[in-house]
Amino acid sequence: MESEFADINLSAVAGAIADPARARMLCVLLDGRARTATELAAAADIGASTASSHFQRLRDQGLVEMAVQGKHRYYRLASGDVGHALEALLVVAGADRAPFKPTTPSALRDSRTCYDHMAGTLAVQIHDAMLARHWLTPDGRDYLLTPLGEASLAQVGVDAAQARQRRRRFACACLDWSERRSHLGGALGAALLDALLARGWISKDLDSRALRITAKGERQFPAFFGLAGDQPAAQRDAHAAA
Repeated sequence: MESEFADINLSAVAGAIADPARARMLCVLLDGRARTATELAAAADIGASTASSHFQRLRDQGLVEMAVQGKHRYYRLASGDVGHALEALLVVAGADRAPFKPTTPSALRDSRTCYDHMAGTLAVQIHDAMLARHWLTPDGRDYLLTPLGEASLAQVGVDAAQARQRRRRFACACLDWSERRSHLGGALGAALLDALLARGWISKDLDSRALRITAKGERQFPAFFGLAGDQPAAQRDAHAAA
């Protein structure tokens, strides 16, 4: 039955993309980062009230989803399939898209705590590496720790069994406010931060939420997590407060 309505469904999706303001907002989201309604409205050069109806149309067609982080609400592409379709349309249109340029000072992006777990550029890289290495697998809005992941994290002192006993979500994606992509939250994220502090790979600033990557951490992070290349020099002296 679905195939009988494929042309109608395609027309509805194409109609949602066809509006210039909505197309602009979708292109802004192509880098995988989330944006606030205000940011997307500004990018499309439209007012907030007009943007609201556009967001609803895009959500109705399954093109974007809303992520709630504390008091903030962000919009991002609903899936990788949406991104691939938009990329293909951009090729047909012969258009280039501008890369994401964060306005947050570099010292605030590199490494810091978010409540009781790691945040910032390094934390996002670790999150992505754990998924790529199949240490974590998505489970709805949460993550499952695979046997490989549990054994690997145990090497740096993470006690997953103990983390599971805590009365909170075990492992989940936490949207990073500076990177606009996810880092690892939940009890597992807290346990990982504690383990990395105990091993001396990172250290806490005395009077802020800043984290500093130590010389030992500079050597060990790329090798253990499979991070590509060296970490930015700014991360070694980050003094960021979340």
